Amino acid sequence: MYITRRERFCSAHRLINNNLSEDDNQKLFGKCYNLHGHNYQLFVTVTGSISTISGFVIDIKDLKQIINNKIIKKLDHQNINEVDFMQDKITTTENLCVAIWQELVEPIRQLGGELYKIEIRETENNYFEYFGETLN
Repeated sequence: MYITRRERFCSAHRLINNNLSEDDNQKLFGKCYNLHGHNYQLFVTVTGSISTISGFVIDIKDLKQIINNKIIKKLDHQNINEVDFMQDKITTTENLCVAIWQELVEPIRQLGGELYKIEIRETENNYFEYFGETLN
């Protein structure tokens, strides 16, 4: 069984690689080198067996609380470049997916579920999915 919780947050970010010059960053990231924002949608999908006692994979209100405490409170109306779990990372949505996974995987496991997927919709045309695979 798979369950998904959607949350929303509004954040700003600036794509920057601190190992590159200002000119190289401008060439690489274009207008995204400037501070700008998005109205994100975050989808957290959890998998597991349905409990014979509760009928839940995990209690969705517990999942909501974890997402809000670990992610939304830190990101909503904030600069992603300054968020603790995004420090020293290029704040692409790809990297944001991976960082959110890392923040949620263990708390969800403690609830008795397994994190299956993080999906972030950045715009109506762009969305990103991460399934926890090992990255090189």
